[in-house]
Amino acid sequence: MTVIILTACPEGLRGHLTQWLLEISAGVYVGHVNSRIRQRLWAKVVEMAGAGRALLVYQQPGEQRLCFQVHDHHWQPVDFDGITLICRPTERRTYNPALPRGWSKASKRRRFGRRTPGGNAAPAVSPGQSDGERDG
Repeated sequence: MTVIILTACPEGLRGHLTQWLLEISAGVYVGHVNSRIRQRLWAKVVEMAGAGRALLVYQQPGEQRLCFQVHDHHWQPVDFDGITLICRPTERRTYNPALPRGWSKASKRRRFGRRTPGGNAAPAVSPGQSDGERDG
């Protein structure tokens, strides 16, 4: 089975692929073609894609039983110990000065708050002692 997924490609390419594959959704083509036809179709996709992106998935003997090829795509297939994985580029996060940096107040209280060995958050009050005397 061969699957080709196109994004932002010219209509002529879509028409060319429908001669060999079935379009099951917009830009998604599937079918059974031999390796020679698949290689020629992929060469035509790369030639005609222009600014568009393309992804090819097909059967291949091995543990995964499939293989990927990409054209002008941000995600790239990477061989990792014999298994092909799709590597996504990491997004660079920009610093937003409007957001406070560091730990939240609740997290600081939870982490550094006063705790007694019994697990209570505040020290115990003796029966004759008021709150003001305890804090002083």
